[in-house]
Amino acid sequence: MTLHSQPAVEIAKHEGRLPVNTFRAGLREFWWFGLKQAWACLFGGYLLFWILLTKLWYPLEDFLPRYDFLLLCAVLFQTLLLAFRLETWREAGVIAVFHVVATAMEVFKTSETIGAWHYPGTFVVGIGNVPLFAGFMYSAVGSYIARIWRIFAFRFSSFPPRGWALCLVGLIYMNFFTHHYWYDLRNPLLVGTGLLFGRSQIYFRVDRDYRRMPLLLGCLLVALFIWFAENLATYGNIWLYPSQHDGWHMVPISKLIAWFLLMLLSFVLVSLVNPPLRFEQPSRDRNCESEVSPSRG
Repeated sequence: MTLHSQPAVEIAKHEGRLPVNTFRAGLREFWWFGLKQAWACLFGGYLLFWILLTKLWYPLEDFLPRYDFLLLCAVLFQTLLLAFRLETWREAGVIAVFHVVATAMEVFKTSETIGAWHYPGTFVVGIGNVPLFAGFMYSAVGSYIARIWRIFAFRFSSFPPRGWALCLVGLIYMNFFTHHYWYDLRNPLLVGTGLLFGRSQIYFRVDRDYRRMPLLLGCLLVALFIWFAENLATYGNIWLYPSQHDGWHMVPISKLIAWFLLMLLSFVLVSLVNPPLRFEQPSRDRNCESEVSPSRG
């Protein structure tokens, strides 16, 4: 094959430049990336909309407490996701498990003896000091992971064995409880996370081609956006930390570590129903077109 018969991108590589339409292709890909991300976090965005709206205006408090109204909104939306097949029943089952384990942690964290945060409003439907709506905020995270997994057709390399991953996230979950009474294992858990997932790469298809990034970087970026959402939720007076009793301020950035570990926990749970598929390099004789083999890794 002569140089002139090669595709434009290959010619550009030889000449040290890129074709003009590459910039447009990049913009198109960026646009699709944003749209797909917005579509994946539909549940979380929906909850934030009602949280902020009812913060500004909610005239039904005497008849229906705000938390219970938000619970009805969350149940309705979850039902619609299943009815329109935007989530599968298997995914909903794992998300429900995440809902339960997160609610158990909430009950512990908001108990009188711990008091890590509290819910300032009244509610009818709840457990202990926790409105039942609180669990759906964690469900929104699980929903995001399950949906983005399919929307971006995730593939992986060097994904750790399931048993080791479950052991790690089990210790992460346990530490959310035990660090109040014993040594905080957060730093050793971060080291263990790096050892187990440090080589893992996540491949995602935005438009036509697959892109990749380190899996832990992806989890950290999502945790950062959850931290932003947490600031909106505390501003919306959904829950408050002790330091926010005298007036709202941004949540300390140190909370990002907890969200990162919780993000990893939810990611591994979703992987139970969406088994990680191994990314396969495209064949050299196909003009460098992206290709993925659906073999399991």
